[in-house]
Amino acid sequence: MSASWQRRAAARPEAVEVTTLALLCALTVASVLTTRAIMPTTPVLWPGVALAVVASAAPRRRREQPLAVLTVTLVCTMALAVLGYLLTPGLMGPLLWAQYSVSLRSPRRTAWSTAAAAAAGIAVTGLFVPTFHDSPVLAIVNPAAWVLLSAACGAYVRVRREYAAARAAHADRQREEDARHRVIQERMRIARELHDVVAHHLTLADAQAGTAAHLARTDPEKALGIVALLPRTTADALRELKATVGLLREDADPGDDLTPAPGLAQLPGLVDSCAAAGLEVTVTVEGPSHPLSPVLDLTAYRIVQEALTNVSKHAATRTARVRLVRTAHYLTLTVTNDTAPGRPGPVPGAGRGYGLRGMRERTAAVGGTFHAGPRPGGGFEVACALPLDRPDEGLAP
Repeated sequence: MSASWQRRAAARPEAVEVTTLALLCALTVASVLTTRAIMPTTPVLWPGVALAVVASAAPRRRREQPLAVLTVTLVCTMALAVLGYLLTPGLMGPLLWAQYSVSLRSPRRTAWSTAAAAAAGIAVTGLFVPTFHDSPVLAIVNPAAWVLLSAACGAYVRVRREYAAARAAHADRQREEDARHRVIQERMRIARELHDVVAHHLTLADAQAGTAAHLARTDPEKALGIVALLPRTTADALRELKATVGLLREDADPGDDLTPAPGLAQLPGLVDSCAAAGLEVTVTVEGPSHPLSPVLDLTAYRIVQEALTNVSKHAATRTARVRLVRTAHYLTLTVTNDTAPGRPGPVPGAGRGYGLRGMRERTAAVGGTFHAGPRPGGGFEVACALPLDRPDEGLAP
């Protein structure tokens, strides 16, 4: 898939969903017509077409009710077999998609139990259809094998997503650990500087005071000159002490660990901080503003934050646009920036750091789609679509 089509798919998930269902329906109906044409005994047409249409429309609800969708598609597929249609992969497309969705969104035991039940239902149906008694491979083995294969594919993708979520969480913990380690090293360096600098000033002040006391009777003028230097020495010591101890002081109390994780509600503050750094950000919000789940809210905020950081560090211009579109099933985020006139802008994050990789992993962990790349008219774009109704989104970082 080209970069332009990836951008369009990420920005219009609802259109992609409708198009996919329409293609599935066309494939299933075409398989019904093809099977009817090649069968030695011609099955009835319109009941087969009706069952194909119902089975193709059912996956629309696969995210909210995966088991119910699997049941509907299984019943329609078995009914097609009873009518005398050959269960080809094209005719079984809705059932295979439904089984894939169940394996993707359900626990492992539920996924394989439903796969075994669906395969058994298809096999039992093939046993009682007299048309295929002379070919048990076509009637039983092939359809059941396709069901089990779709279940295996769904389970594989689910494991990959769990792995991606665990990897992202591990990366976050590793970054925090590295940050703590750097803080400890920095504090040790500051402690050494504190000893060297402050001890130097205090030793100097002590020596000046002792010398002034010794010369007070024999050379009062010189003693007064030394005493006049003491305020400057002690002021320097206090200034160094204040600056160094200020670096060592904690920025927050231990109770601040209970602060809620950031989300899109903090987006205005993020925009203000970017403005203070010289980056002008325009935010556009479309769709209903219902509260998001904590995991999805944090994921969306981190993606916007990292995208704006890349623009601030690498883009040729000092403007960026953030667009948030919420539909019934998706939250779409798009962050774009233009190229300065007369000069090509570098690709944000290209070859540097892990910004794009982190955004891609966060998106994959919640089951979304992600794209980042140059825009056709110049500049750079980051686009992702995050599903709002994933039951396993607690796995996200």
